[in-house]
Amino acid sequence: MVANEGISLSEDTIASYIKALKRIFVIENMRAWNPNLRSKTAIRTSDTLYFVDPSIATAALRINPQDLLNDLNSFGLFYETLAVRDLRVYTDALDGQVYHYRDKNGLECDAVVHLANGKYGLVEIKLGGYNLIDEGAETLKRLAEKIDTTRMSKPSFMMVLVGVGNYAYRREDGVFVIPIGCLRN
Repeated sequence: MVANEGISLSEDTIASYIKALKRIFVIENMRAWNPNLRSKTAIRTSDTLYFVDPSIATAALRINPQDLLNDLNSFGLFYETLAVRDLRVYTDALDGQVYHYRDKNGLECDAVVHLANGKYGLVEIKLGGYNLIDEGAETLKRLAEKIDTTRMSKPSFMMVLVGVGNYAYRREDGVFVIPIGCLRN
């Protein structure tokens, strides 16, 4: 890896930075979810690193709201980090954990909310817009179809968590579309 100044960083240096950031609670791991699947699809089991608070990254990069509006791809990444943070806070209050899912075929689920009683829900995180909501819903349904419901329960819910909107609703296919502001209620 090469830093901005063209200085090469060794794997040991990167590992020491990550360790230091974890120690001061700036970043934390999100573990991989390992469900029972109908197929023998290999599941990626490596953790994903998230900022505890995405405002740390925006401040370090000196990004302002207009910068984010001008770069919706980056805005989406920051929004996903914010949404994962909120899901973790609310799920922790319910004695649960938040995981991520990714398999070798590229099927990915941004968050799996798993409660201590065994119930779980699948969550895709999107800024908003009909196309992105449809894309997220399709991803959730594909993953739900792969789960071996003879060995574990089906998801309690499937949700596309969006960044904008005034109300939550349930689509005809059963997927909930919920603005992030509705989580606190």
